[in-house]
Amino acid sequence: MTIERLGPVDPVQRYSQTDKTKAPQRKSESDSVAFSDEAKAKAEIFRVSEQVKATPDVRLDRIEEVRRKLEDPNYIDNKVVESVAEQIMDMFDL
Repeated sequence: MTIERLGPVDPVQRYSQTDKTKAPQRKSESDSVAFSDEAKAKAEIFRVSEQVKATPDVRLDRIEEVRRKLEDPNYIDNKVVESVAEQIMDMFDL
């Protein structure tokens, strides 16, 4: 009777051998992110609000424009005075 060898003689030897690692499989599709319409609207609102916060309270360009107009003696006439008076009356509901 003959006995055929089934495995290694040292039982620890089979545990010390490591399996080869497999290369990670690459997906054919690329990752993507989709934003809802609500998220886009909120992002736009946030962007605009940050822009408003960043703008100065005093607009120097408008101040200079008014200053130049007031220095011109022909600017202030009855039309301008009447227009300003009407705007003031409308503001106070008079």
